Formats: sequence, structure tokens, C-alpha cells
Amino acid sequence: FSNPFKKLEKVHKEVIKYQRADGVMLSGTLYLPEGYDKSSGKKLPLLIWAYPEEFKDAASASQSTHNPNEFTAPSYGSFVYWVVRGYAVLDDASFPIIGEGDAEPNDTFIEQLVANAKAAIDAVDALGYIDRTKVGVGGHSYGAFMTANLLTHSNLFAVGIARSGAYNRTLTPFGFQNEQRNYWDAPAVYNTMSPFMNASRMKTPMLLVHGEADNNPGTFTLQTERYFQALKGLGAPVRMVILPKESHGYASKQNILHLLWEQDQFFEKYLKR
Repeated sequence: FSNPFKKLEKVHKEVIKYQRADGVMLSGTLYLPEGYDKSSGKKLPLLIWAYPEEFKDAASASQSTHNPNEFTAPSYGSFVYWVVRGYAVLDDASFPIIGEGDAEPNDTFIEQLVANAKAAIDAVDALGYIDRTKVGVGGHSYGAFMTANLLTHSNLFAVGIARSGAYNRTLTPFGFQNEQRNYWDAPAVYNTMSPFMNASRMKTPMLLVHGEADNNPGTFTLQTERYFQALKGLGAPVRMVILPKESHGYASKQNILHLLWEQDQFFEKYLKR
């Protein structure tokens, strides 16, 4: 049958596999603009969309579920739209957080997060496609939490988009994601992993987006509002957008189109200037 997304039909798409510094195999789906020729010498800005996942061993973390044979389809839940705006896009990049044996994954959450990001950028850069000084990262929910931590604890990115995230883990004191220890059992882990607690270190342009009526108990809208206030008070280059009547996921056409516009304006300002 025919491709339902004709305008994306000639976009270059490939699954790339690459290695983290500790040997863990990672992967992602790389998109390049139609007609892009790296022999021209033109370097593209890169956008990375991801969501961290926990594993108990490296072998499980290294498995790839990416399929190069699927149609390239647009979705507000990724950055694929921007391949037609002249960006390279690494979608669904692997971001495993591994804790083997008795080790707790979150005890090395930040270190593994940064290692995943560096490996992804290095891999696409090695292919000769990108300007590594113009890389953006984004995610939704736990992916937003990832984004804020990457901008806080590394200098790998020029911009970040964090949507419907949680940034102060003391507000989820009885666990989050797969973390089963409570705050009083592991206060150092909660504080280290909380971008809010490390807000003074965040100097990279970031767009914070949240639904006005987020019903996810781990990501109430208050999380973004208070994090924004902290960053703004500390002079960080941050913008906040609250989408009216939206919950943890976004539904209305008007809000989704506005979200895409806000993201596009942010990318154009900080990655193409």
C-alpha cells in the first residue's frame, strides 16, 4: 500500500547502533532531510528525543527494537517534524540506566544519563552529518526529567525541551518510576537526581511545557511552575508554556499546534542563529 505521509517519503531514515563508553550497545532511528548530501560540507543541527529506561543487566539494555521499515510518520510526541525544517533527528535514542546485581540503577543515574547522551552525539558526529555545537535534546514526562538533568550536569547541548516533567523528587517522596526507596532511605539520591535542587547549575536555554490539568500524580503542573520560578530567579534562559485544559498528554489541535510552534521558535532561535 502507498505511504500515507507523502511529504516525508523521501526523508532519509536509518537505524544506527553505537557503543557507550562502558561497552553497552545503544541504538536510535536517525532521520536526515530529503536530498541532504554531506559531501557538500554542510553540517546540520541535531535534535535528540529520548526516554530513560531501567535495566538489571547490560545485555537487556543493549537490545534494539527500532524498525527501519516503518513509514516515517509525524507525531507531536517526537522531533521527527523538524527533519523537514533542515534538522537531523535522532528519535527514540537508547537511554538505559543499568543496575546489575545488587546495584541500584539510580545510584549512577546522572553518570549514565550523560554517558548515553555523549555516545549518541559522538555516533552521529562520526557519520559526518552534524555540527555538534548545535544539538538539542527533549523528552516528555520522565524524558523531561532526563532533559533537565542533562542540561544541568553536562555541556553537551545548546537547547532543551522538557514537557510535563517532574523536577523536585522530594515531592514524590515514596518512589518514582522504578525507584522503590523512599526519600528518607535515600535522600542523597533524591536530591542529586532533582534538577530543582541543582537549579543554580542550569545555564542552557530550556523550554518548559506542561498541561494545565496534569492528572499524573508524579507530574503535577506545580512541578514545572516551581522549577521555572527557581530558574528564572537564578537568571537562567528559560521559558514556560502552560497548555490550557491539557492533562499529562495533549489532545486539542490548537494546543498541539501551539506546542509545535513554540518548539520551532526555540530551535530557530538557539540552533540556527
